[in-house]
Amino acid sequence: MGEPPNPTRLERVLGVQLAEDAVRQWPQSGELVRGRARIAEVESHFVGLRLAVGSRHTCGDTVVVEWSTDYGDGRVYRNVSIAELNDGQAVRVTDYWGEPFTPPAWRQPLTERLEMPPGGRWPAAGALAQD
Repeated sequence: MGEPPNPTRLERVLGVQLAEDAVRQWPQSGELVRGRARIAEVESHFVGLRLAVGSRHTCGDTVVVEWSTDYGDGRVYRNVSIAELNDGQAVRVTDYWGEPFTPPAWRQPLTERLEMPPGGRWPAAGALAQD
């Protein structure tokens, strides 16, 4: 399976092609981006972004990538992306980085609400126990 003629940033990070109906999940902002074209459209808003992959691990139909990015402000952000594969293409990707945040207004027409369990996937600060 060759690389598409215009790979998305996400495809370059993952090292695999996205399925046309792939979904990208952002639990921190509660967003879901549906479809390769929409994923590329969202990426197009991040002009001047720099990135580098630190490590990429494949285990069966799962790819896990640790990578860093600079959105143009000189700060380096650490990210982890987990991709679920079907026939060698990523069908669902979940990106993890930093703390929860409110998504910017420009993304509202491009994304959907990510369905999560009540209270999210991670316990709130009040639910954490001393270890």
